[in-house]
Amino acid sequence: MDLPENLSTKIKELEEKYASIGQDLPSYLDGLLYANPLNYWDYVNLDVLLSIQHPKTDFPDEEIFIIYHQITELYFKLSLNELNQIASNGKMISPSGQDMGWNAALDANYFTVRLKRINNYFEALTQSFSIMVDGMEKDQFLKFRMSLLPASGFQSAQYRQIELACTQLIHLTQKDKRESLTDKPIEEQIQHLYWKDGAMDLKSGKKTLMLQNFEKKYFSMFVEKANEFKNTNLLSKYLDLSSSDQKNPALIEQLRLLDLNVNVNWPLVHYKSAVRYLSSKDEDIDATGGTNWQKYLPPRFQKRIFFPNLWSQEEQENWGRQWVVKSLKEG
Repeated sequence: MDLPENLSTKIKELEEKYASIGQDLPSYLDGLLYANPLNYWDYVNLDVLLSIQHPKTDFPDEEIFIIYHQITELYFKLSLNELNQIASNGKMISPSGQDMGWNAALDANYFTVRLKRINNYFEALTQSFSIMVDGMEKDQFLKFRMSLLPASGFQSAQYRQIELACTQLIHLTQKDKRESLTDKPIEEQIQHLYWKDGAMDLKSGKKTLMLQNFEKKYFSMFVEKANEFKNTNLLSKYLDLSSSDQKNPALIEQLRLLDLNVNVNWPLVHYKSAVRYLSSKDEDIDATGGTNWQKYLPPRFQKRIFFPNLWSQEEQENWGRQWVVKSLKEG
């Protein structure tokens, strides 16, 4: 029996695919013949997903806290997926690191599409943060949080990778040391990352246990990623575009929006939450990891800006200021 042309073409393409990796197509067709139909709950590993919440207390609102942070990390993973594609020059790379043999044109349109995706992820997180701010009873939170010591959302390694993938390392160093570190090697610059200041004990001047644990687990990886993204971070890739692409209004809009979403809106919804739960008339409550949240979270103190060339001097000087004032009034 003659096969329809479209089916014959597909079989030839499959033969070529499996032959290229030294595999036999009929064996894979046998596997397809015997395989059971795929179910939704199996595909998304639903039973596993719903079983990975392990509260440390019996307060029901702790589950809200856990699930929202897990959702956050999934959005971070989606963001890194887009940033890694840009860093790979538009190659389609599988999660295992395999080149899928498809390259896109690394132009303004490609950048804009992927930036829109990342901005959508961060906007979804920021706009849904009311789940955290309004969704937990304050009394429950202030009690169950004490069982989480010394852990902190500060310890999100994916968020730190996003920062490294977005800009040159010098823009992530402590503001007052950037000028002196400009020509220093990565290994020296990375010792002065801005976020380290936020996890120093104010009384002793030493690293908090939370920071010690975080660096012990991830710092060597951060050094590796800093070197990996040295010339492939988003800012560097943007500067490699043609002059006409660099002036593309849609691309500039998305880059500026990303700067605001990651470096202003996202940290400040955390600040607003901290004001609600940890601020009091007499004395502010410490964060679980010992972070100095009053100075660490407001962007105007760190002036962390991924793409400084896209902002005026006045905009940089007033970075995040109005957001802080508004958050305090609403808090």
